[in-house]
This record gives sequence, C-alpha cells and structure tokens, in this order.
Amino acid sequence: MSEHNEAPRSEIEATYKAREVEGVLDLYFYRPIGFRLAHFFQKLKMTPAGVTWLAGLCGVVAGHLYYYRDLRINIVGMAFQVCANALDNTDGQLARLTHRESREGRIIDSIADHLGFLSIYVHLTLRYLAEGASPAICLLALAAGISHALQGAAADYYRSTYLFFVTNRTRLRLDSASALRSDYQKLSWRSKPWDKLLLALYLNFTRQQETLAPHLKRLRDTTSQLFRGEVPNWLSTRYLNLANPTFKWWGLLMTNTRMLVLFALLFIGQPIYYFWFELIPLNLLFVYLIIRQETMSESLMEVAMKWRDAA
Repeated sequence: MSEHNEAPRSEIEATYKAREVEGVLDLYFYRPIGFRLAHFFQKLKMTPAGVTWLAGLCGVVAGHLYYYRDLRINIVGMAFQVCANALDNTDGQLARLTHRESREGRIIDSIADHLGFLSIYVHLTLRYLAEGASPAICLLALAAGISHALQGAAADYYRSTYLFFVTNRTRLRLDSASALRSDYQKLSWRSKPWDKLLLALYLNFTRQQETLAPHLKRLRDTTSQLFRGEVPNWLSTRYLNLANPTFKWWGLLMTNTRMLVLFALLFIGQPIYYFWFELIPLNLLFVYLIIRQETMSESLMEVAMKWRDAA
C-alpha cells in the first residue's frame, strides 16, 4: 500500500486538487479568490453545481461580448471571463470544503466549461462574418474548436492520472468507458433523463480520452488491478520522475494560456489569430506531449509486468 509523507496543509491548500497540478496564476490569483468565494457561497448554502452554472453563464456572456469590435465592450467581456474562471475554481473548492465532490459535479463542470468556450468560438466567428469575412472562417473555427476539445480532454486525463499515481490524497476513482457504459445502461430515459444525459456526455468524453492515450489507459487499468488502487512508493516515484519534465508543458494546454493569448489578441483587434494559435502551436505541443506520454506509459507497463511476474 502506498503511503507518502506530507507536511500539514493549510485550510486553503486542502481545497486544491493538489498543489502540483495548479498553475502559477491559479495558485496566486484564482485559488485565493476561489477560497474566499467558496466560504461566501457556503454561507449562502449554495451548491457547487449552482456555482458551476453561474461560471458557465459568465463564460457565455464573455463570449458574446467578444462579438463587438469595440475594445471597451471586449474588456467587459474579459472581466466576465475572469469571473468565470474564478467561479470555475470556486465550485471545486466549495465541493472539497463541504465534502460534496461527485461524478455529477465533474460532468457539469465540464459542460459549463465547454459552453463558455463554445460561446467564444461562435461569437468570434460571427464577428468576422459580420465584417464580410469568407465563410471559410467557419471551417477554421470548427477545426480550432475540435483541437481545443481534444487538447483539453487529454490534459484532463493526464492530470487525473498524475493525481492517482503521485499524490497521497485519497485515491481517485478512475472512471473507464467500460464501467461508465455499464452504469449508463442501468439508467432509464423515462425515469432519470437528466442523469442519463449527463452520463452519456461523460461517457463520450471518457472515450475520447482513452482513444487519445491507449497506452496510458492500459497502464491505469493494469495498475488498478495489480495494486487494487493503492500505488506502491516505487511506482509512484518512478512515475513522478518521468512525468515531471513534461508537466509544465501540459499546463499550457489548460484554460489560463488560452485566456491570456485571447486577451492580448483582443487588445490589438486581431482575435482571429486565436484560432491559428489553437491549430498550430498548441496542436504541435499536443502531439509531442501525447507521444511522450504514451512512450512513458509503455515503459511503466514493462516495469509493472516485471513486478507481477516476479511476485
């Protein structure tokens, strides 16, 4: 059984997923704000899901305000997007603060994030169409949006796997498409349509992740079977040493990078380059990280198999 030593965490750190997976902007800006907001919403008896939907609403409004070629309106949109990101941190912190973490909460959080960015892509596209741009911009936006979705899915999969292998917090439940499919089939559209819809969306999301990283999926499944969800120290240390060099690069595929680049492009009046930023540099980084992650997973699988054979 894996057991790690850790210094006592502060109250705010107890609301992190883990310090290792937090970006600099999250640690020093969003998490402190989210912590205070989590206490505020706790006093209001607001649920984490309620905060999530509020974050999604702010994100949708932000996207709409990017439609206008007026920097003052765009800046208001940026303020809404910062609020959306702060609330997106708050919902998870509130869930951990009140011990209300759940699969449904994770699914709703993902839906709200996607709605916010969908609003951005749609309204930026409409902005350029209204100015007489070629309809081909729709294909550009669609390709960028698909790239965004795949990059986000892979980064989330990598982060959850890192938490499973490396941190000493209560072991995460690693959802697999096969287990989710079984749960999905047990639900009825007639009696529980909302739960079934959420699970259908989550099942599709998990399939994407497993398709993108088949060797990582195999490593997760094998480790769960061999060690019953408790990663031994030697494997945890080996995973940490192999994963650390690329971890900061995975962070570039998360929300903060996109937000900062989009803000800069809005200030110079050229948000169309945001689509190209998704398609070229972020996709190149994405492909490189997937290849490296899969190579690492194969290496760790060999080690796990040798341990099994020697046991």
